[in-house]
Amino acid sequence: MKLAYYPGCVAQESGKELDLATRWVAKKLDIELVDFPNFSCCGSGFIDEANPTLNVALNARNLAIAEKAGLDVLTVCSTCQGMLALANQRLTEPKMRERVDAALGQIGMRYSGNTKVTHLLKVLVDSVGVAGVKQRVVRPLTGLNVGAFYGCHLLRPSDKIGSESAEEPHSFEDLIAALGATPILYRGRVMCCGFPILFVKEPTANRIAGRQLDDAKAHGAHALATPCPLCHISLDAYQNKAEKEVGHSIDLPLFHLPQLVGLALGASAEELGLPRHLVSTDSALQKIGSVAVPA
Repeated sequence: MKLAYYPGCVAQESGKELDLATRWVAKKLDIELVDFPNFSCCGSGFIDEANPTLNVALNARNLAIAEKAGLDVLTVCSTCQGMLALANQRLTEPKMRERVDAALGQIGMRYSGNTKVTHLLKVLVDSVGVAGVKQRVVRPLTGLNVGAFYGCHLLRPSDKIGSESAEEPHSFEDLIAALGATPILYRGRVMCCGFPILFVKEPTANRIAGRQLDDAKAHGAHALATPCPLCHISLDAYQNKAEKEVGHSIDLPLFHLPQLVGLALGASAEELGLPRHLVSTDSALQKIGSVAVPA
């Protein structure tokens, strides 16, 4: 399997452990990731709100780069997936298509609309297959209760994405079970993490994050795993502030999706960048028992 790798911004900077883990897992599962240094930011939260046409053109350019190489796009960011998929959708509108074609023409590019965009979770569940991943497990995550945190953008808008229910999804839980861990169901798994308002109303955002973390922990989760780097920021990097908002300690470790998969496939904590997390993953690693806790 060969895919154009679109890591997004977070995985290249503050969340480099996500990129590290993704590359480790891809190599282990025979997924060839092709890098394109000329990919640009998807523009979510900034350009899409200020100038939707420019944002579609920006992502059409990204998609055109992959199309020229004859590859579909793999992303590890739910928000990036949303922006890239939205661009494909908006380009079916004649007026938008005309404007974007004109914009791309000015830089000598053309996009015919053939590039598919998929998230790592979908590749693992549908392309490699849950059974296929399970066959590669060498370190079952037995004893670890994991809550999937889907977040907002991976499943919505459901009428456009259409992969599974935005209210009662199961793909991530199926994968967690295949890794040997016990998936924990809780209402907050499909709710917002608070990130969209983190830089506008930080206390409110942190209360939202604290509520979802508390919900998962109350249902027995030893850790959360998320396919969205922005959710990871809210729930891991800002967890200390969420604790202040809810008035008690939470101390719930977070894993990026490929980190959890990588653990089950035999990677070390260092190979997956776990020491970079602000909330220590030591308690979760101790549940597994066969992983050396980083010093």
